[in-house]
Amino acid sequence: MSASSEGVQALRWRNGRLELIDQRVLPAHLEYHACSSAAEVAEAIRAMVVRGAPAIGCAAAFGVALEAKSKQHRTPAEFDAAMEAAFSTLAASRPTAVNLFWALGRMRAALSPRGDPPSAAARLAEAAVALMKADIETNRAIGRAGAALIADGARILTYCNTGALATAGHGTALGVVRSARDADKGVSVIACETRPYLQGARLTAWELMQENIPVTLITDNMVGHLMRLGRIDLVIVGADRIAANGDVANKIGTYTLALLAERHRLPFYVAAPLSTIDIATEDGGAIPIEERSAAEVTGYGGMQWAPQGVAVANPAFDITPAELVSGLITEKGVVTRPDTVKIRALFAA
Repeated sequence: MSASSEGVQALRWRNGRLELIDQRVLPAHLEYHACSSAAEVAEAIRAMVVRGAPAIGCAAAFGVALEAKSKQHRTPAEFDAAMEAAFSTLAASRPTAVNLFWALGRMRAALSPRGDPPSAAARLAEAAVALMKADIETNRAIGRAGAALIADGARILTYCNTGALATAGHGTALGVVRSARDADKGVSVIACETRPYLQGARLTAWELMQENIPVTLITDNMVGHLMRLGRIDLVIVGADRIAANGDVANKIGTYTLALLAERHRLPFYVAAPLSTIDIATEDGGAIPIEERSAAEVTGYGGMQWAPQGVAVANPAFDITPAELVSGLITEKGVVTRPDTVKIRALFAA
């Protein structure tokens, strides 16, 4: 199924209506899922209709705007109560992606001073649109910074999905790939399938094929073999939260990739906006790790292959220590071998 002439758009805001690509049914179907309230957006985030830290943040911002629009004719007291409930509902939708809380913080700031409900609702809609546009520009800046690190003909290993589907557009790690392609560097991608939810197989491979970027799909446990054979030049992944010391929370399996890259002396880069860096969290040990449904491990798409009743562990993320990260690629440039001092200097700049 092909994307529209406008390219892949994980989120669309049309006439006060939020539409999300339903990423659960890709690549077989390209369908948009409409939301009209904060509760519906929160459920879409929980159910992974929309996923990827920046896209989750943008969706949450529009969730706030939708709730304000639907409650703008209430009394100021009723409006305020509804907005507080909306913020709480959205904040509870996923615990690890810090962009969610960053976006809600931006929306709360846009709500003050509150004034009359209709004017507050208008400000919130404008703020959500601005946040989405800013995310696209941020991703393009990340892409430019990262493309400078990429050699001509580089074979880039990536993980999960970090493209337009995971953001408002262009992408983070895949944004670097797109920018390198646009610079005529002749890059190609090796995409890990990313068990258990198969975001690499279903989403990354689909995105890259839409743009005719050469991509080879592999299972996650083939990485070490290909690195040993010299068929991978570098690794670029995204992040759901980066601690103040540079520890990275990302899709489960990222830590394994970092260890393999270290063993084979390959660069391991993390591409993420500053909004993914949580300077209030000292290190990776303080980052909450979401535990998801056992059904994601025991089968997929209605098919179950594991024995009924087997015990399952399904942490959605793991922590990659900062010492394994060659560099953080941000909209303000690349931070090599990140640590607390370098990250704080990045924010100070």
